[in-house]
Amino acid sequence: MTRTSRSRDDRAGEAASTGPRIAAGVAGVDPRPGLSGIDPDALRAWMVETGQPGYRADQLRDALWGDRAASLDEVRTLPAALRDRIDGAFRFDSIIETDIRLADDGRTERALHLLSDGVLVESVLMHYPARAEHRERDTLCISSQAGCAVGCPFCATGELGLERDLESAEIVDQVRSAARRLAPRGRRLTNIVFMGMGEPFLNLDRVLAAAEAITDPRRFGLGARHITLSTSGVVPGIRRLTDIAPQYTLAVSLHAARDPLRDVLVR
Repeated sequence: MTRTSRSRDDRAGEAASTGPRIAAGVAGVDPRPGLSGIDPDALRAWMVETGQPGYRADQLRDALWGDRAASLDEVRTLPAALRDRIDGAFRFDSIIETDIRLADDGRTERALHLLSDGVLVESVLMHYPARAEHRERDTLCISSQAGCAVGCPFCATGELGLERDLESAEIVDQVRSAARRLAPRGRRLTNIVFMGMGEPFLNLDRVLAAAEAITDPRRFGLGARHITLSTSGVVPGIRRLTDIAPQYTLAVSLHAARDPLRDVLVR
């Protein structure tokens, strides 16, 4: 479910700092894994193990990634009995509800996502019209944690503290949510930035799994050069990313030119 309202205040982190705008009453943590975090080969293996032909996994994958289906009920290529079985084992979408606020004359969409355990995270979709030599872009800034353990005093999210790391599916489903909103407008995501709530390099395993799903041509299929991983300066994570040597862009927030001042600002 998506709800839309308008606001002229486009300060980053406002959705986190002002509290929920979504109805409460979530039952609790959903133990089912999110489908968007499942490797296609693992999904095919699950289908075969449950007595289904392998092509059913392809139909489900196409609905999940290609058709932009919002719920399993919309996947009419699968028999109802199989949809029920899938629903018992997996979450088709790990986001329960999304509240949208528009800014910049509609060019910025700030989404507040409600997860199964009542946690709220934010993503921001920014539209950049084509100008001169620059092509049209739709950039999505996504969260990797609910809250943040890095206590930067100038950051609204840092003031909240860390609630928990996000699962890879909860990260990826922010991308799927934005893609569904763009599809009716004939647009698609061109860039994804891990610079929302949280420090991506403190949840690096799940962030890398999410990035793999986003770049996998069998799933979302965005080019690796269109993904930016941002960090406040978590050195072990930077070294690990360097060892892996993907084509992602690394962004490091320096905050200050001198280490003593940076140690005050980033803690």
